[in-house]
Amino acid sequence: MAIAAAAVIVPLGLLFFISGLAVNLIQAVCFVLIRPLSKNTYRKINRVLAELLWLQLVWLVDWWAGVKIEVFADHESFNLMGKEHALVICNHRSDIDWLVGWVLAQRSGCLGSTLAVMKKSSKFLPVIGWSMWFSEYLFLERSWAKDENTLKAGLQRLKDFPRPFWLALFVEGTRFTQAKLLAAQEYATSQGLPVPRNVLIPRTKGFVSAVSHMRSFVPAIYDMTVAIPKSSPSPTMLRLFKGQSSVVHVHVKRRLMKELPETDEAVAQWCKDLFVKKDKLLDKHIAEDTFSDQPLQDTGRPIKSLLVVASWACLVAYGAYNFLQWSSLLSSWKGLALSAVGLAIVTILMQIMILFSQSERSTTAKVAPGKPKNNSESSEARRDKQQ
Repeated sequence: MAIAAAAVIVPLGLLFFISGLAVNLIQAVCFVLIRPLSKNTYRKINRVLAELLWLQLVWLVDWWAGVKIEVFADHESFNLMGKEHALVICNHRSDIDWLVGWVLAQRSGCLGSTLAVMKKSSKFLPVIGWSMWFSEYLFLERSWAKDENTLKAGLQRLKDFPRPFWLALFVEGTRFTQAKLLAAQEYATSQGLPVPRNVLIPRTKGFVSAVSHMRSFVPAIYDMTVAIPKSSPSPTMLRLFKGQSSVVHVHVKRRLMKELPETDEAVAQWCKDLFVKKDKLLDKHIAEDTFSDQPLQDTGRPIKSLLVVASWACLVAYGAYNFLQWSSLLSSWKGLALSAVGLAIVTILMQIMILFSQSERSTTAKVAPGKPKNNSESSEARRDKQQ
C-alpha cells in the first residue's frame, strides 16, 4: 500500500473499525439477551445496527469516491424494489459488486435487511464479517456435501423475517476474470454447451435449493446484470479509498417466482438459459455502451450516509480525545509504541479487506478435459469437482 494511499486509508479504517466494533458489541449483547426472548425484535434492532455500519461503505461509494451507479429497469420493477422479499441473482463482474448491491438496497430502503450467500471465510473478517454473522448471512464452504443442509436451514430461517429482505446469490460461484472465462469456455466446448463470452457458467445447485425453499414466501427474483462502460475504469476497493470515481451500469429485471418450472432439473436449466441471455445482453451493452432496452431510473444520492458518517466521526473523535486525556497515552514512549501498534493493526486489516475483495484472489476455476455428454455423472457434478 503506497504511503499516500495509506494516509487516506488509515483514518477511514480507524473510523470504520472503531465504530464497527461498537456496533458488533451491541449486536452481541442483543444476540445474547434479546434474541432468545424475541427473534423478531432482535431482527428489527439488528437491521438498524447493520445499516449504521453498512452506510459507511455506501458513503464511501456515494460521497468519497463519487461512483455513479446507473440503474436501468422498468418502472414497475423499480417501484417494487425494497417493498417485497426477493432473491437477487447477478453476474459477478467487478470487485465491488456486493457493494453496488448495498447501494441499491439503501436506495430501496432495505439495506439493513439485505443478506447474501457468502464463502465461509468471510465471517471471520473483523467487523464486517462479524456483523454479517449477526445479520444471518449464509456462509458456505463451497462443498455441496457440506453446504446442502447449511443452505436449507438458513433459507428456512428466513420464512418469518419481519421486514422485506434481499438475499443475494452469485450463482457463477466466483468473480469474473479472463483466466476463469477461458476455463469456462474450455469446459463449455468440451460439454457441447453455449460458449460464454462475458459471464461464467452458473453453478445451479445453490440456486435450485434457494428456489425450492423460498417459493412459498418470496414472490420475485431480481435478475441483475452489472456492466462497466468502456470509458470508465473498473471500480475496486483501493480506488474507492483513494476517492477515484467510476461508472457502473446495472440492468434490473423482475421475474416472478411462480413462473419458474416446478422440477429441480428444469429450474437448473432455467438458470443456465438466463445466463445465456445475460451473455447476449452484455454483448449488446459492449456494442452500445448502455442498456438500451430499459429506461434509466433516477436513484439520486441520499444524504443519509453522509449524516451517519459525520455523526460517527464526531462520536469517535470525541471519545478518542477524552480517552487520550484520561490515559495520557501519547505522553510516554510506551504509549506512543502502543499507538503505533494500533495504527499498524488497522493498516493490516484494511489491506486484508482490499485484498479479500480483489477478483484475482478469489477461487480460480480449474477445468479438466471434459467427458462425453452421455456419461452417467452429470456435467454439473463434474464441474463442481473440477472447480
